Amino acid sequence: MLASRRRARVLARHMSPLVPRDAVVLDVGCGDGLLTQSLLDLRPDLIISAFDVHVRARTHVPVRRFDGRTLPRGNESVDVVILADVLHHADDPIRLLFEAARVARHAIVVKDHVQKGWLDRQALRLLDWAAGVPQEPDAVGHYWTAGEWTLALQRVGIAIESWNTSLGLYPWPASALFDRSLHFVARMGAGASLRRA
Repeated sequence: MLASRRRARVLARHMSPLVPRDAVVLDVGCGDGLLTQSLLDLRPDLIISAFDVHVRARTHVPVRRFDGRTLPRGNESVDVVILADVLHHADDPIRLLFEAARVARHAIVVKDHVQKGWLDRQALRLLDWAAGVPQEPDAVGHYWTAGEWTLALQRVGIAIESWNTSLGLYPWPASALFDRSLHFVARMGAGASLRRA
């Protein structure tokens, strides 16, 4: 629990500057809402709605259920969509990216992983196991390489505005195995911002 609180605080500090002031935000795949609450603690100006496929009995913020494929919002109805450690668990990550681009007026903020090979994949699976994610083959496996991320974003038509791999999510000695640029936080253009480009 202590590690998850630290992780949420660190991620909130990285994500906070990527979200405009007074933004309406959709946090998709929010889990127990700890990251959502950490963002609100830093940024009380934000209005954040939280959604997940599995709504837990105890959450830090109100969480609504969605089907994992279609976001329950209209086109360009929110300023920012957050996808934090969601895409590598999604049944159809490309569709979910399309959905995020559809509903976001300004940006999509993504926290996810980049894997370079077998060792990275095993480290990421271990992290998922430690977080209580089921280890069935279909529950994980969308750990994309840098090339796969590039192709996915090109396919959806969203552009990277910022990409940060120096997150410092874990203290030493865990950082030696689990940080290693396996994680990133990125802001990607969406909606109206793409049409202006």
